[in-house]
Amino acid sequence: MNPILFISNGPTEDAIGAQVARGLPPSIWALPLVGQGKAYEGVAERILGPRKDMPSGGFLFGSLRNLLEDLKAGWLSMTLAQWRAAQTTPPPRAVVVVGDAYALSVGVFAARGAPLYHLNPLVSAHYLENLSSSLELLLDWGGSDFTPYERLLHRRARAVFVRDEKSQKRLHGFGIRHAYWYGSFAMDLLSPPERDLAFLGPDPGLALLPGTRGDEAFSLPLMLEASQHLPLMPLVAWPKPWEALPPLEGWARTWLDEDTLRLSRGNRLAWVLRHAFSAILHRSTLALATAGTATEQAAGLGLPIVAFPTLGPQYTRAFARRQKRLLGEALRLVEADPYRIAGEALILLKVPELYQQASQAGKARIGPPGGIGGATRHIREDLEKAKGPA
Repeated sequence: MNPILFISNGPTEDAIGAQVARGLPPSIWALPLVGQGKAYEGVAERILGPRKDMPSGGFLFGSLRNLLEDLKAGWLSMTLAQWRAAQTTPPPRAVVVVGDAYALSVGVFAARGAPLYHLNPLVSAHYLENLSSSLELLLDWGGSDFTPYERLLHRRARAVFVRDEKSQKRLHGFGIRHAYWYGSFAMDLLSPPERDLAFLGPDPGLALLPGTRGDEAFSLPLMLEASQHLPLMPLVAWPKPWEALPPLEGWARTWLDEDTLRLSRGNRLAWVLRHAFSAILHRSTLALATAGTATEQAAGLGLPIVAFPTLGPQYTRAFARRQKRLLGEALRLVEADPYRIAGEALILLKVPELYQQASQAGKARIGPPGGIGGATRHIREDLEKAKGPA
């Protein structure tokens, strides 16, 4: 049987694609456009290449520096090889795209008339709220709205799955009646708590979410400094190997096991935990964040967020403003100063009305889980009806 080809462009997109793929019939092939697509390992029969990490982490158009670094690292040759891989696969039974309009372009090219499905976990109609200027939208139009080009490609798809109800209504208004919203993709990716954190004691936690794209070298020391002024226990969600941990001046390190690091500074403690992201969120009262999907998942659980821009590559000032438009009152955006960060967090902790407003806003804007399961069922049932090419 010819394969169902998955095309995605980012680690979160890969994770969504892999979950959808698990619910579809064999065989599954994958073409990750950003990074190595490790989420597809054990799910796809073949993962097409080249599978290569770029310096920008997929945010090459976020800054001139990111673009130049990726070009030097061979982005053009890698991109051409990916388009060749899309063209030279056997005629697919169907193509499932998880990502933006660029990934959808590759999907249309690869489909060659086969059924095409698009999951867009990136664009949200909420991004159009409270724009400071039309220039701000223009600079990030494809990331904030469904462009005319993307909507044209949508007419080639059998179904388009979006991240929130407001986005579904926007596409319906453009005549894309085959746009569906079944729930949040981000909340579907959040696992149950991975570890029992009872050994940390009864104190409420402060989730520190520095991200995974390189921003953490700048943001984690600032978060730890800010945490010293807050009545919460700092819990760092660390997804990388220990050797990637940035220098943390003034903090003594004690490893309790291979996934648990205790930091001490005077009489204050902080914990850096691996394989405990969901456990940290469920244990925490508030979050300091310079992350993408992780920040949205925290907001979706009802945690108010205090965020600040970094030097990049991901959580730049423009990215931070964009996420603020998405999350609204759930996210407080301040300058990258530990006293400003702590001050904003203290306001939320000391004013129950503001805390509750932020908590409810995050849950409402991210929405309940169900997006991945709904898209999977829709695609599976549609393929059964269509009897696509064998």
